[in-house]
Amino acid sequence: MGKYIAGRIGYMIITFLVIATFTFLLMQTLPGSPFNDEKLSQTQKEALYEKYGLDKPVALRYVKYMANILKGDLGESFQFEGRPVTKVISERIGASAVLGGQAIILGTVVGLLLGMFAALKQNSALDYSSMIISVLGVSIPSFVFAGLLQYWVGVRLQWLPIAFWDGFASSILPTISMAVGVIATMARFMRTEMIEILSQDYIVMAKARGLSGTAVLFRHGLRNALIPIVTLLGPMTINLMTGTLIIEQIFSIPGLGEQFTRSIMTNDYPMIMGTTLFYAALFIGIVFVVDLLYGVIDPRIRLTGGKQ
Repeated sequence: MGKYIAGRIGYMIITFLVIATFTFLLMQTLPGSPFNDEKLSQTQKEALYEKYGLDKPVALRYVKYMANILKGDLGESFQFEGRPVTKVISERIGASAVLGGQAIILGTVVGLLLGMFAALKQNSALDYSSMIISVLGVSIPSFVFAGLLQYWVGVRLQWLPIAFWDGFASSILPTISMAVGVIATMARFMRTEMIEILSQDYIVMAKARGLSGTAVLFRHGLRNALIPIVTLLGPMTINLMTGTLIIEQIFSIPGLGEQFTRSIMTNDYPMIMGTTLFYAALFIGIVFVVDLLYGVIDPRIRLTGGKQ
């Protein structure tokens, strides 16, 4: 197990450095300049280029950037002069993490319960209703739900705030907007897995041994159904974090997604690269945790010698 973890950490570092390289090179192909203000004179622009090292050759800037990354330094933001990118990210990640965390918890719990009961009541009204919800949740983008919730719940009923970040109440509508897609996906997968598992021989044997329906469902059915569901959780969590790019704009929430969008519009290269690398590191870490969870959920899976 220790050898496997050490090997995976090595692969994770290599993957991160490859992503950092591609991100840096892609930034060099962007059109325009981060200093497009017409009020700046040519001399002032040249001074800014020299200050941030943009007048140096690409190869030299790449070596310096990668060396700084290894030291945990993502550079200084052009937009917020003199402020480190890591500090801006740390200040912005709070709202994004709250929204993403609430959405993944709400979506996973509701989706699993909906899919499980749909499988138990196959071809019933509950089953058909859950499938309709799944289709709608997958087909309709989250920003459409965001607009509908703002209008009906915020404007018409005036139950909750429709914008800005002011405590838990202001996080409810954006959380629901993001969780709808998770509920739909989880319910669909859970229903399919549970229907297949409940027809297996070991489930029939468990019932024949006199186990109650609840014990069979949770001890044997739910545990095996969770294995493919866990696979979905990693990419889904990242999708939620990146999905905040639009939701935070709609609800005027000062999160990392809103900052990332603003950085793209202002050609703030260090901020764009820093945010991208942050999301990449998050994705790599979640995939690693998901792989480890396989062995916890299903004892038949053993991680030894770098092979699963």
